Amino acid sequence: MNWSNWSGSVRSNPTEVIYPSSEGEIVELVKRASEAEKQIRVIGSGHSFSRVVEANQILVSLDRMQGIIDVDVDGKTATVWAGTKLKELGEGLFELGLAQENMGDINVQSVAGALSTGTHGTGKRLGILSTQILEATFVNGLGEIKTVDQNTNERLFCALGVNVGSMGIITRIKLRLEKAYKLKEITKKETLDDCLNHIGEYSDNNRNFEFFWFPHTDTVQTKTLNITQDAFKRHGLGKKIGDVLIEHWFFLLLSNMVKWFPSFSKRVAKISAWGIANGKFVDWSHKIYATKRSVRFYEMEYNVPLEHAKEVLLEIRSMIIEEDIKVHFPVECRFVKEDNFLISPAYERSGVYIAIHQFKGMPYDSFFRKAEEIFSKYDGRPHWGKINYKKAEDFKALYPMWSEFKAIRRQQDPKKIFLNEYLYSLVNDAGTD
Repeated sequence: MNWSNWSGSVRSNPTEVIYPSSEGEIVELVKRASEAEKQIRVIGSGHSFSRVVEANQILVSLDRMQGIIDVDVDGKTATVWAGTKLKELGEGLFELGLAQENMGDINVQSVAGALSTGTHGTGKRLGILSTQILEATFVNGLGEIKTVDQNTNERLFCALGVNVGSMGIITRIKLRLEKAYKLKEITKKETLDDCLNHIGEYSDNNRNFEFFWFPHTDTVQTKTLNITQDAFKRHGLGKKIGDVLIEHWFFLLLSNMVKWFPSFSKRVAKISAWGIANGKFVDWSHKIYATKRSVRFYEMEYNVPLEHAKEVLLEIRSMIIEEDIKVHFPVECRFVKEDNFLISPAYERSGVYIAIHQFKGMPYDSFFRKAEEIFSKYDGRPHWGKINYKKAEDFKALYPMWSEFKAIRRQQDPKKIFLNEYLYSLVNDAGTD
């Protein structure tokens, strides 16, 4: 079987594809793989861009383990199967009068995949999605079913929260939730300099704040989200049709034009920036957070300390101009609170996640490597699900608890059955993992 991730940046040829429907089946699979010395990788929806998703032996999908298992409406918690997709989770929770505290800007990922790679939304006082975990159950490399939380086994919990599937197969997760709430979304067109000059004010004064800068222009689109009791102001049918026609078909046409004629990139970026309109919408949170991404691309994203956000963005702007980078996709900036997961990019550090993109099929390697040099200059930590070029020694320097994570990982998976070639190269430095 040939398998590819959403962007086409990673391709694999697994010898087996397994769809377990119970924890018992997963236990048997793990024991069989251990005896045969075969590696297992679990895929969610294939939306990771990095090599963590490579699977050339046993590929496992949890698509048959979806749905809400148990819910405590008064206590605002729910236990869900790990394969549940975020879109279906949001809809299911809403029917129960509940919602997630925060979400990312797409909702097609599986719950376990999103949590394991450190997926995040935006909000200076809000953590990555894994900070919503109260309890998690997983099958480790010994075929043991383990349930952990911060109270019973804090260090294991802190390693599992972001572990890129290297410790076992997560099967169910208990989440901390909120009562269903409405959000008011306000989008505005501004200049990059004005946005950067008010970056502290915007991130401090709004529950959720992010912005998109369009390369080769001075234009940004800012987006703020705040809880509201205002009347609904939803996207009408005309707006939805327009979004499909403009944000998908027209943008896809322009993107292909840039792929065929790279010198058009600046013009297309300016057309995109020109088309930004101010807007205001009010709807339930799970309908506001997510944005459909139908035009495919490659992505690199780094968490940098909050105080360096302006410097990093200005250096990226200068690099794109000086190197004449042919790019028309926007640069996205989001804000996230620190956490205590051992290899989370937000480990003990609030920061700004800055993401750069390139249209699928266009060269990205040189652009991304030059951007990574800038991110690294300011102690940037790469998103685990996005393209990066870091090696084992780099992660050791970036994460104070890297050695502890490796030790905990080794205890849970001593035969290394959950490590693909890429992950093995990271945790097996100096002859140990």
